[in-house]
Amino acid sequence: MRLLAVDSLRPGMKLGKKIYNEDGLVLLSEEVELNDRMIKRLGEVGIAYVYIHDPQTDDIDIPDMIQEKTRQKALQEIRKQFRELSGFTLQKSVSHLGKAFGGIMESILEDIGSRQDTMIMLNDLGSTDQNLYQHSLTVCLYSLVLGKANGYNRQQLLELGIGSLLHDIGKTQLSPDILLKPGKLTSEEYLEVQKHAQIGYQILKKVPDISLLSAICALQHHERIDGTGYPNRLHNGEIHEYAKWVGLADSYDAMTANRSYRAPMLPHQAVEALYTGAGTLYEQYMLEKFRDCVAIYPLGLPVVLSTGEEGIVVRIDPRIPHRPVIRVLKDQDGQELAAPYEIDLSAVLSVIITEAGGMKKAEEQAGLG
Repeated sequence: MRLLAVDSLRPGMKLGKKIYNEDGLVLLSEEVELNDRMIKRLGEVGIAYVYIHDPQTDDIDIPDMIQEKTRQKALQEIRKQFRELSGFTLQKSVSHLGKAFGGIMESILEDIGSRQDTMIMLNDLGSTDQNLYQHSLTVCLYSLVLGKANGYNRQQLLELGIGSLLHDIGKTQLSPDILLKPGKLTSEEYLEVQKHAQIGYQILKKVPDISLLSAICALQHHERIDGTGYPNRLHNGEIHEYAKWVGLADSYDAMTANRSYRAPMLPHQAVEALYTGAGTLYEQYMLEKFRDCVAIYPLGLPVVLSTGEEGIVVRIDPRIPHRPVIRVLKDQDGQELAAPYEIDLSAVLSVIITEAGGMKKAEEQAGLG
């Protein structure tokens, strides 16, 4: 499979992975042959990249972080509970939330725990409407991968998992006009959005089956170690470690998500952007752990090498994710190779990736469909 930007798709290409709606239900199945109407619709619903079948790379297996049935169950429960909470008063009982999400968290942990080498992938590429529900689940998955890599035990992962899954629950109390605004927020609107952290904490701390540490994730995930965050301008030692992980995952997902006013960043771009906050916004050791857990160059991603050759990421070594194996498909002159070959960048240190995300004139040269 090959990863292509939606604006590089052409009629006749076949989907390599499913497209899901906001409930985690299949909108378009793999093997579907795309037409003009479908391609236009993908752009309209906010999908920036898709996996496409390609004879030269069809042996690439793109693993999902969790099973499809787990994703569907989680998204449907998040949507149900968040919609029921919308507009409610803080005096209303929320005691059922612990039970509602406890079983889901067990399923998510089981799925993540069953994978030997869990990495942070571009998890929501095939999901429409990067909304509150999908964002909540994605941040949860990223946070759990980070917690697992940090050596957390099962109880800690449960606390972190619930806290990250519900980190934005306070947004259920905000005006939809602000949450769904297609453009950038005004300063007044941004101040209103900032209230969601405190509101989320007020909701979660009342739930008997949810740890107070999970509630603190909602309260502190926008705090930054230099004291410039919100709502309480806490400094490094005052911010709980769980909330720091959730804050990293939340920022990364926001950067790699499609927005009406900007294109999404690719993973290597987002990680580079996060590193600009090393020692000020985020702790250095956490950024290093994050970098080691994320597939900076996802499987199927088109790349250009320092040799001028073009290829596709075909394998990732979890120990060195920033030096993947590249299948070279074109020479330095852009000519298709009769016999593609692979370069393991972890072994050939003199070669680096200079461009990622799209081969030259990809829509003309891909030869797919």
